[in-house]
Amino acid sequence: MRRYWLIFAQAVTVCLAILFVVTTLRPDWLRLSSPDPAPAPVPGVATQPPRDMDRSAARERGLSSYAYAVSQAAPSVVNVFTSKHVNVPIVPLPDDPALRQLFGQVPGLSRRQASTSLGSGVIVNGDGYVLTNYHVVEAADAIEVALADGRAGTAKVVGADPETDLAVLKLSDSLRPLPVAKFATDRSLHVGDVVLAIGNPFGVGQTTTQGIVSALGRNGLGINTYENFIQTDAAINPGNSGGALIDTQGNLVGINAAIYSETGGSLGIGFAIPVDTARKIMEEIIKTGAVQRGWLGIEPQDITPDLARAFGLPADTHGVVIAGVMRNGPAGKAGLRVGDIVQTVDDAQVLDTMTMLRLIAALPPGEKATLDIVRGGKSRTVTVTVGTRPTPPR
Repeated sequence: MRRYWLIFAQAVTVCLAILFVVTTLRPDWLRLSSPDPAPAPVPGVATQPPRDMDRSAARERGLSSYAYAVSQAAPSVVNVFTSKHVNVPIVPLPDDPALRQLFGQVPGLSRRQASTSLGSGVIVNGDGYVLTNYHVVEAADAIEVALADGRAGTAKVVGADPETDLAVLKLSDSLRPLPVAKFATDRSLHVGDVVLAIGNPFGVGQTTTQGIVSALGRNGLGINTYENFIQTDAAINPGNSGGALIDTQGNLVGINAAIYSETGGSLGIGFAIPVDTARKIMEEIIKTGAVQRGWLGIEPQDITPDLARAFGLPADTHGVVIAGVMRNGPAGKAGLRVGDIVQTVDDAQVLDTMTMLRLIAALPPGEKATLDIVRGGKSRTVTVTVGTRPTPPR
């Protein structure tokens, strides 16, 4: 029995040795006659589908590529170049803002100098309307736009809304026909969704970056008066402002607006204006040339635990305290007083001052609004005729 076992062990050893030699020196002897398999993907290199491949074909092949989405949206994203003249001080000015403004108005202490800047925009209408950021075209003397296909032309500002940092441009008729972005609804967007940012960062040309939605409804950042940002880690660098934030189907979900950075570079926190907000403002600007918002003439203040204690309210009381009422304003005429606690506006719950400002701004001027308030520990309802928010100075 031991002899048979030794013969078996030697045979196995010889076979393994032969297999090792063949695998090392002539591996083609072991291949089957089936067609050659597809080459393995190279790490870090995206597999690109054929140009004529549609979305369903790409999905069937399991390609992890966003080429289809980019091909749908990129043609509608334009580069925006602006030029303007600014006053440049001849001598160093004081650090104090008031003194800087005072010295800046003194003749002879500054000179006019040409300045250029760049940004991005999105064609959202076949008639040539482009959505971009207000800060991209602010005080511009001339605006030039370059399309992704190489065409270029001039544009003019139709209207702007500094409080949301949005502006609408109109392209020259010579550029038609135009590729138009397809709107999505921001209600279809969720935290964790993949998004792509398309724009012209640093002036290097159209660029696409990829990330996910990391938060929705961001506010209190001090960027704009009315804030309701999409937060994403897709790189939004200088020059991306006004560009498109799209989903994986190529639908426009936001207008890139800002980054949170101490150095000016992307640190993984970018902000975009939701497409529903941008679309509503765009339509109003095209129709009337400006944006009208509701106004009550009050100064709201968040309820802190100390304030709740002072008013004899539970610490978890929601709403805002009216800290000031403008004389002869809509709220003053309706009988609202300092110290009233506003809890709802037209049945919409008020959580903080930003929520209240947004709810009031959405009220149609001239219409009546109902506010549920608490005064002296008792609940009551007040009806206010909404006014028009004064245009802020630029």
